[in-house]
Amino acid sequence: MTNTEERAEATCPLVYQCRLPLSTSTVNHLADLLRRHLKSIRSRWRILPPGKIAAIVLAVLRHDQRLADMAGGNNVSESTVRRWRDELIGLLAAQAPRLDRALKKIAKQGGEVVLIDGTLIRTRRRTGKADRRNYSGKHRSHGLHFLALTDEKGRLIWISAARPGRTHDNTAARHDHILAHLRTAGLGALADLGFRGLDNDILDPVIVTGYIATRTHKLTRGEKEANRILAVGRAPVEHGFAHLKNWRILTKLRTDPARATRLLRALLVLTNLEINR
Repeated sequence: MTNTEERAEATCPLVYQCRLPLSTSTVNHLADLLRRHLKSIRSRWRILPPGKIAAIVLAVLRHDQRLADMAGGNNVSESTVRRWRDELIGLLAAQAPRLDRALKKIAKQGGEVVLIDGTLIRTRRRTGKADRRNYSGKHRSHGLHFLALTDEKGRLIWISAARPGRTHDNTAARHDHILAHLRTAGLGALADLGFRGLDNDILDPVIVTGYIATRTHKLTRGEKEANRILAVGRAPVEHGFAHLKNWRILTKLRTDPARATRLLRALLVLTNLEINR
């Protein structure tokens, strides 16, 4: 027997520990959610307790741990971890607020404006026609487009469905009837120049987008000051996206784009749990 064969037979799987930078309340919330679900479907047995399953799924979402690695470290199959992940993502996504309810809640709390912006979640390149429609010329990358609303402090309150990366912010906002929902709730919105033209009401605008310079029109001092104030007011929306993208599974999505909507809404719920703890 050669030395190589001896070393191969002597090898054993190594398991390492990794710190999960999440609060205990978040883990407990997910574990309780799973317990209630198991009770509702009358499932009496899982190979691991709900608390352990919750920790495994959170590690996959937070650290983008590979399913095979998490399975090997917990003596379960990769398909089992995948099933747990999809199950808990579905349960969390069901808790994400609808657009109309999210806006009504802000209005009830005394809020006057929300912040709106779009973002691109990068994905792998796809084959065929899907490759072209998922390419964003603005970001020069393939991905999925999402709209998000935050309150004045940057806390995420709603996220849209996934759309191809080439989708314009205005197109997505019209599809979700953002303007109509804002008028119904009696709220205004601060947005960047990508939303110009969405609200054409000059006398009583709901969506404020600032001023843009053209070849024939240079911005006045007052318009520049208005843009500066608007930029300061919109800054917290970037904080909301930053909190969301702390979940490393979004670094470059490998999931099916059709499932990306549920994933983002599940992460919205988890993000708010961490911020509001």
